[in-house]
Amino acid sequence: MLAANPLIEVRLGLMVWTIVCFGITFYFLKRVAFGRIQAVIDERRERIRRSIEEAEKARNEARRLLEEHRALIGQARGQAEGILAEARKVAESMARRVKEETEADRQRRLEETKRQIEAETHRALQQIRSEVAELTLIATTKVTGKVLEDADHKRLIEEAIRDLDFSVLEQQETNR
Repeated sequence: MLAANPLIEVRLGLMVWTIVCFGITFYFLKRVAFGRIQAVIDERRERIRRSIEEAEKARNEARRLLEEHRALIGQARGQAEGILAEARKVAESMARRVKEETEADRQRRLEETKRQIEAETHRALQQIRSEVAELTLIATTKVTGKVLEDADHKRLIEEAIRDLDFSVLEQQETNR
């Protein structure tokens, strides 16, 4: 049977030469090209494997660092809360101390003012006593018409002062 197309036609000689050429080309490619191509493929496969391992290591390191970071943030928050609590305690303590100092200062000033008032009251009473004594001497001199001796003056002053009731004035001042 003859084929319609000469390229499809089976010829024994052409077939043999085609197989021989294919064998030589295959042998040459196997010796020269396939080894190099296989080496490049193996090298590339190894680089990809190393890249995957490095990526896995980097991912694990990133996870570890993330966990450390979260732990540090939690620790920092705890420390911050502790510092805030301590600051609040210190502020409350200082406010309490200032209040106590202010109260103590107020009490001290109040006591000092009371002492000054009592001293002024005592001084005023002494002044009143001395004025009463002088008025008594003047009145006695005018009534009796004579100048009295020192002993008479003392006796009259003591009697006049004894007759006056200064305790009412002193009680009024201490009740304030």
